Amino acid sequence: MERSEFEPGHYVRHPQKPEWGLGQVQSAIGNRVTVSFENAGKVLIDTDVVTLEHADAD
Repeated sequence: MERSEFEPGHYVRHPQKPEWGLGQVQSAIGNRVTVSFENAGKVLIDTDVVTLEHADAD
């Protein structure tokens, strides 16, 4: 199983979707990261396509 740079509990933002708000990583396996966003709910992100930005819990 490939490790991801993200781990459950990390906070992130989607640079192309600022309206989604702050997201918290739920799971991360390789390039597949499931994030629960404030305004978009749970979203599966392919980090080969989208570069998530690390964030602090506001």
